[in-house]
Parts: sequence; C-alpha cells; structure tokens
Amino acid sequence: MSQLPDRVWTDEDWDRIRLGYRARDMDEKWQVFVEGDVVFMHRSWTGRGVYEASFAPVTGGGRRITSAVVEADGERYRSIGDEYDRLMMELIISAIVLGEPAADLRAGLVELTARARGTSGLSSGVVQHSALGLRSGS
Repeated sequence: MSQLPDRVWTDEDWDRIRLGYRARDMDEKWQVFVEGDVVFMHRSWTGRGVYEASFAPVTGGGRRITSAVVEADGERYRSIGDEYDRLMMELIISAIVLGEPAADLRAGLVELTARARGTSGLSSGVVQHSALGLRSGS
C-alpha cells in the first residue's frame, strides 16, 4: 500500500489488537487476527484476506503500521483507491477491533465512497454497513 495510517496505537491498544476480533453473526463483516507483528484482516463470510498490516514499536511507546498490503485480485476484492484502503484498514482496527466510535474515519468512508461512485445521496448507514459491518459487544 502506498498510503499508511499516521496513527500511533498505544501499547494498551496493541495488547487489544493482538487479541484479534471474531465475527459473531452475519452483520459483522471482518475477522481480524495477529501473527507476530502482522495484523490480518479477512472478510468474515468468505474468509478471504483483504489487508495485512505490519506493526513496529515507536520510540517513546506505542506502535504504528510500517508496511501493509491489500488484495490486488479484482475478483476477490474491488478496491476504490489507495486513500480508501488506508482509511478502511485504520477503520477496521479502530472501530471493529478496538470498538472506538471513529466518527471522523466513518465520515471519511462515506465521503470517499460517494466520490468514487459519483453520487452524493448515499445513506451513511448503508455505506458503513456495506463496507464495515457491525461490531458486537465484547
């Protein structure tokens, strides 16, 4: 991926991220698991891997994504651009794994989706549910 999130996740965030996230019903779209320093994000229905993000420690504490890849096979995943993939990867970690509200990221998802599709009348809820899904209580 040419664009990576700027966020530095705290050590406490990393402890929670390492636990991953397992979808519990059909409205949840993502399975997340960690091997070593790599976070894998797979679609829950198909099991297909979409994102892989490598994390590294940051001086002063916390971790950041230092490299990432996105599925390039258009039959398996249809990307709408680098900015979208950067945002989605951060949104999955923040909203799904950590359970944060991530309002700015959610708004960005809706804006990028509308721009890519050339429409402005898309329902925010429909866009978010379609791409991100829900997160059950932990």
